[in-house]
Amino acid sequence: MDRLRFGIFLAPFHPAGENPTLALQRDLELIEHLDRLDYDEAWIGEHHSAGTEIIASPEIFIAAAAERTKHIKLGTGVTSITYHNPLWVAERMVLLDHLTRGRAMLGCGPGSLPTDSMMLGLDPTDTRELLPVDLDIIMRLLHGETVTAQTKTHTLVNARLHLRPYTQPHFEIAVAAVASPTGPKMAGTHGVGLLSIGATLTKDGFDALSHHWNVVQERAEANGKTVDRSAWRLVGLMHVAETREQAYKDVEYGIETWFRYFQKTAAFPQMAVEGGDVKEMIDFINEAGVGAIGTVEDARAQVQRLWEQSGGFGAMLLLAHEWANPQATKRSYELIAQHVMPHFQGGALTHAQATLQAKEFASGKREDYAAAQMQAVATMTERYRQEMAAKG
Repeated sequence: MDRLRFGIFLAPFHPAGENPTLALQRDLELIEHLDRLDYDEAWIGEHHSAGTEIIASPEIFIAAAAERTKHIKLGTGVTSITYHNPLWVAERMVLLDHLTRGRAMLGCGPGSLPTDSMMLGLDPTDTRELLPVDLDIIMRLLHGETVTAQTKTHTLVNARLHLRPYTQPHFEIAVAAVASPTGPKMAGTHGVGLLSIGATLTKDGFDALSHHWNVVQERAEANGKTVDRSAWRLVGLMHVAETREQAYKDVEYGIETWFRYFQKTAAFPQMAVEGGDVKEMIDFINEAGVGAIGTVEDARAQVQRLWEQSGGFGAMLLLAHEWANPQATKRSYELIAQHVMPHFQGGALTHAQATLQAKEFASGKREDYAAAQMQAVATMTERYRQEMAAKG
């Protein structure tokens, strides 16, 4: 297995009514924590309504997070490009690419909350029809073209970038997908990455995994592009603790608020989560196969299940949430870094396998080697006794 990357997909999800300033600071502190734990990526969402997903500009948030971190790559997860002039989307990302020395990534989507797009006079059909148009313009600009175009929302006249990206030929780009083949088609057409946000959130999303990558490959071949599974990212749900009982107790803190947001507030039917009380919610996550609430063994099994269903992918992104309090949430990420990531990193022989094999080898030889050690001590002791006797 190649090195599987790990990261988060941070919408974020904060209960409405609480202090937004402190919530945003918690988000920044989480990114710092993940950077120290050697997580690879963090993708930051864009939303403008409903009071829960409170980051309006992932680009501004990324600029702040980049100054607090050293290694972790930071992506827009996603920029709702149909809300913006595509020229300015490209310009802002090129600026971030320079400011972060190549740690910025662009995730593209139509926008998930209808209450966002309605304020711009756009309905969900409009945003989905605009998505491929705007992405095509962004890609042309990044490739150095001068673009004149008229879209439903914007006019471009001899538009061009006045800076080249820091990353050549450009920073990483990924297109969001839930269950339909629209995202995979666009990813293949442009030879960019795929963000399977609905990969584990619905049965349809899980069942469509292998089909999605087939669509990416087919469209890439048809358009003379090359694609690699390392650019495919799957988003899933997890919370782990030292025991299942502790994990279940941890999520009593906030899982119900998270479920009610999708059940009662957000008009996002792709997140059709089920559960009337906390127990039913935990059972839904675990038994429907959409995630893992439990131990590191449960988390490893879920990643392996996704690997086998998909045929292989490049990054496992954990959908960030506040099911547990901040301390338990950070501990969950620590446990995943300590006990899950090593089983999927290191190459054909993973980091976990290498040390476990070394331990097994040493354990098998311990009795013989211990006897040899004792014999060596006895031999040297006797040799010293003989030397002293000869001198006397």
